[in-house]
Amino acid sequence: MSKDRMTVNPDAVNTGTILHAWSWNFPEIAKNMKDIAASGFTMVQTSPVQHCYQPEGSGKKIFDDNVTEGNWYYYYQPTDWKVGNNIVGTREQMIQMMDSAAKYNVKIIVDVLPNHTAFDIDAVSDDFYKAVGGREKMFHSNGLTPINNYSDRDQCTLWAMGGLPDVNTENPDFQKYYLEFVNDLLGLGVRGFRYDTAKHIGVHSDPVDSASGVKENDFWDVVTGRKSVKGVALSMPYDSLFVYGEVLQDKGVPEAEYADYMGQTASGYGHVIREMLEKHSAKNLDVISYHHQGAPEYLTTWVESHDTYANAHESAHLTDSQIRQGWVYLTARQNGTPLFFSRPAGSTRQNYWGNNVLGARGNDEFKHPEVVAVNKFRAAMSGQKEKVDISNNGQVLVVSRGKKGAVIVNIGTLSNEVDLPTTLADGTYKDAVYGKEFKVRKGRLHGLAGPERSYILQK
Repeated sequence: MSKDRMTVNPDAVNTGTILHAWSWNFPEIAKNMKDIAASGFTMVQTSPVQHCYQPEGSGKKIFDDNVTEGNWYYYYQPTDWKVGNNIVGTREQMIQMMDSAAKYNVKIIVDVLPNHTAFDIDAVSDDFYKAVGGREKMFHSNGLTPINNYSDRDQCTLWAMGGLPDVNTENPDFQKYYLEFVNDLLGLGVRGFRYDTAKHIGVHSDPVDSASGVKENDFWDVVTGRKSVKGVALSMPYDSLFVYGEVLQDKGVPEAEYADYMGQTASGYGHVIREMLEKHSAKNLDVISYHHQGAPEYLTTWVESHDTYANAHESAHLTDSQIRQGWVYLTARQNGTPLFFSRPAGSTRQNYWGNNVLGARGNDEFKHPEVVAVNKFRAAMSGQKEKVDISNNGQVLVVSRGKKGAVIVNIGTLSNEVDLPTTLADGTYKDAVYGKEFKVRKGRLHGLAGPERSYILQK
């Protein structure tokens, strides 16, 4: 792949897939690693693993209206950069999980969030404060002031996102302390990171917090290995890691500058995919473009994320079947690295939290036969360029991958006759999941697709 993350390489082909084991603890991930690998996932993204806000009695429920038995967002409130918390487990349990991942050749990605601390700044550890030079050195000069205009880059990068105290990420003492944590994770076998709230950490064109003694916005230069800080440098070649940032798309976000450092989330594309699924049709929607300035081979794609599901519930009303059809479409494609969000076990469209147990494994959707088949299809299509065709009513999408394979997705609520162009050679093909036959005659794919069902065809 080209290292220029803004320039499309038409020959680039992505084969990886991410299972977001959201709110699973380390023992659950380890116990299910065989199934994860057998389902064709190449990477697992864990929830944040650092010390986090954990008031007495918390750590039991994914969400508690009474805020007494815990909430999922507590682990997005760091109190120290050391491994282990009451949600994912201990350092020793993480090591056991890493051993399991290595056994099954699955890469582990950790969700990290250096942008802020816990709301309760008194809960932040004394070790953390001491390491960065004291409380007065921890935060930007306006770091406790809530953002009221997310399009203002000064506010976006130097004020409190969602009210969370904004860390002075340009403080070299903080950079050293955080980078030592990153290197610790790499030493344990971690091979990638998802940077939470990445767009809230400034790049070179962003305002500099001179009141905090900052001379340049160099956090990304340090954590991507371009420069060392106080004798500490990234312990592995950055190019050997899978790293992407949660740079949610919005007005004025310097996507090109972030692309110079890392892959990014295709959040705008996810919105379009969900709109397609809600309408049961891609008609009058552009579901082929990735809706992003970055080269698609460096984008992380999803139908939903933990935020769209758990935070604003933007995607939680979509059925598991709808999510699955969106997943098959994204995963069959040539580019993007798709992320499959693991919904809570027992969840329904009336009860989003399901069994509501923090640390428990999610539902069975990650190993649904259609999910497994398209994950394996993706790996098998290495080197094969895509061609996407959509029926006139917008309900049937066909992703052809050279002459080697094709995937049919019917997002409609009724059966649809398939009659679309394909690059597959003429012949009869049997679907990998349901055993249904489809025929290719004179470059057109024919057959009958059941409602909200996908078919994976390979030569």
